[in-house]
Amino acid sequence: MTLLLVEDDRLLAETLVDALGIAGHEVVHLDNGIDARDRLQGNHRLDMVLLDLNLPGLGGLEVLEALRRHDSSTPVLILTARGAVEDRVRGLDLGADDYLAKPFSLEELEARVRALMRRRAPSGLITVGELSFDSLAQRFSLGDEALALPPREQRLLGCLMRHAGQPVDKATLVREAFGEEELGDNAIEVYVHRLRKRLQGHRVNLRTVRGLGYLLEAP
Repeated sequence: MTLLLVEDDRLLAETLVDALGIAGHEVVHLDNGIDARDRLQGNHRLDMVLLDLNLPGLGGLEVLEALRRHDSSTPVLILTARGAVEDRVRGLDLGADDYLAKPFSLEELEARVRALMRRRAPSGLITVGELSFDSLAQRFSLGDEALALPPREQRLLGCLMRHAGQPVDKATLVREAFGEEELGDNAIEVYVHRLRKRLQGHRVNLRTVRGLGYLLEAP
């Protein structure tokens, strides 16, 4: 799953990005409400939003309200230190799906995320030719066999599969697959090269579209 984390506490955000990444999710982190509102416009291609309420620039409730004007389905989990009942009620009335008060355990957060995703998508299977990705179980299959991948290649391939059939530029891949994780200048090229070798001989292509990015497709 690709998650958007909107949290201005840098230490907490780093902890959550690491924990959710280990759990197999791709995490995009933003630290203010204005950027979050802009990121959530149109076809944002996110599976869930983890949203703090007390944000610089634009409050979390305003971000939620803007999202729900055009998107009623993407799950939103509010993360906030605010304990006032009226804040909780207003967030739920505006369309939040769940509410988790700080401080919380990472185990509880991960359980809430899993529960919301099960509620939203009973089937998380994406298929491109002979390549399949069970996004709920975080498992890849190629042909009739399981495809074991290192974590970074998993994130990159999952992102490419969600964009299957259209070119994805390097900046989008870095943002959606790796969030704020530091990568070397040629890291994406290296991972794409490795994935191409793994996909050789199967009915699925990963090719470079000059000037546009990388395209995953079934021939």
